[in-house]
Amino acid sequence: MKSFKQAEQAIQKLLHKVSKEAGITENIKRCKAIEGIGELTAVGLATAFMRGHFANGDAFIAFLGMDLRAKDSGKKNGPRHLSKKGDTELRRLAHNAAMAACRSATWKPYYESYLARGLAKTQALVILARKLCRVAFALMKNQSEYQPNLRLQGSPAT
Repeated sequence: MKSFKQAEQAIQKLLHKVSKEAGITENIKRCKAIEGIGELTAVGLATAFMRGHFANGDAFIAFLGMDLRAKDSGKKNGPRHLSKKGDTELRRLAHNAAMAACRSATWKPYYESYLARGLAKTQALVILARKLCRVAFALMKNQSEYQPNLRLQGSPAT
């Protein structure tokens, strides 16, 4: 048990040192302010944001591989699936963040509104993960602080 705690502390120190050297400490703090997003997810999102110049949230979502791709041909409308073109670890972290966020008072109505529409839990979690990534992108791009009391725009729950 002691060795596990020591290893965890060493990892936290290393993450802090690397993020400080990379200059993403402020973006990590902004991301961690969002309910559901923890240390690893915040580091991953801040690093992904640093990797490219994104014109908007859609470009950031596409970079993460969380954009929907249609499988249409002629008059046939096929199902929509995630493109999965981005980093698989970041998608996993975003999904885990959504699983944590769906239990918070801020995000629970948003999540439950999609369940009420008849969507499966996984689909609702993916929608919530995309929303969390969009909020994190907006905070990092505008260098603003997270305000959970602001009304969720585009939310069917509001």
